[in-house]
Amino acid sequence: MATDHTPAPSPTLTGAPHTPEPTPLLADGISFEQVLSGEFDAQADIPEPVDIKRVLAPQADSPKLHKVLAQAGMGSRLEMEKLILEGRISVNGEPAHVGQRIQLGDSIKVNGKPVRVRLTPQPPRVLAYHKPAGEVVTHDDPQNRPTVFRRLPRVYQGKWQSVGRLDLNTEGLLLLTNAGELANQLMHPRFGLEREYAVRVLGALSNEEKARLLGGVNLADGPAQFKSIEDGGGDGANCWYRVTIAEGRNREVRRMFEAVGHAVSRLIRIRYGSMLLPKGLKRGAWVELSEADIALLTRASSVERLSSRRAPPPDRQLPTGRGGRAGGPGRSAQVAAQPDPLKTAVGYIGGDALAKLRQEQKRGSRGGRGGGVGGRGPARGGSRKG
Repeated sequence: MATDHTPAPSPTLTGAPHTPEPTPLLADGISFEQVLSGEFDAQADIPEPVDIKRVLAPQADSPKLHKVLAQAGMGSRLEMEKLILEGRISVNGEPAHVGQRIQLGDSIKVNGKPVRVRLTPQPPRVLAYHKPAGEVVTHDDPQNRPTVFRRLPRVYQGKWQSVGRLDLNTEGLLLLTNAGELANQLMHPRFGLEREYAVRVLGALSNEEKARLLGGVNLADGPAQFKSIEDGGGDGANCWYRVTIAEGRNREVRRMFEAVGHAVSRLIRIRYGSMLLPKGLKRGAWVELSEADIALLTRASSVERLSSRRAPPPDRQLPTGRGGRAGGPGRSAQVAAQPDPLKTAVGYIGGDALAKLRQEQKRGSRGGRGGGVGGRGPARGGSRKG
């Protein structure tokens, strides 16, 4: 006789009414259930990349001088090269040379007269990086520890900026971009983007401790609270919880659990705003989002900010019973379920770029630590240092 092994839904403690994610497109990402089942840890760390033949990609943000002058109507490319050889063209006060590349803001003169050229700023780039434990998120570490930036592709203008940080022992999704304004939009507390974590702690939380974490605990740098807490089970003294929070202060999740007497033994970020940690992205690997993915991520963050402003005041009372209904004086409302990326969506931000990367890998491309460049040509390896 067939037996139904479907587990009964576990009770969920939720604080403020959970605003549904705006067009999340999050399916096929790492889910909380996969962390609990061990599938997340089954992804073996990939080895160090081997030296391969270097192929120089076009530098769209640094075009060649003679090409830009020709496009500005100064003459043909050959004529511009001849002027350069004759020393009649300078860049930033220095004589130009054939093959020289220029950037936005450079001062160009022909025969001593300034020339205006138009350089179109390049669209922002965003990477989704699977940070392993043991790496720090900094460009310059006094202790010379491994940093996440050593694995990233090179940028020829500006530098990679992390969207928030993960501490040394925290793993999971880390977004990086070369656009400061976009980084600020994605991580500033006033925008209220949710961060979702899988947390393993020593000892089970009591209902009183959960209520404190949802209502707010006092930390050294001010009060902090979770938007939601969901039980995940566990073995022995180790208990898993899925939590969401709308800010990202230094070691905030760890300090909040310590404030109620529980030490965090493992912390994994599985979602940032509407971006899930892509399923199949190995530790230490990155994938570059396509322009369409970046537009979705930016749009989702804007909608999320508006939703958070319009949300009603949070109800801090604990739900009664297993139905997940939060009770308030004279009313009863259904609490929205936690995001379940494997059941409720049809795609996810970054899926385009990751699919291209997988296709390249199937065709036998050799890319080392495999980052994909979505919307900017074929996928290529993430082993170059930035």
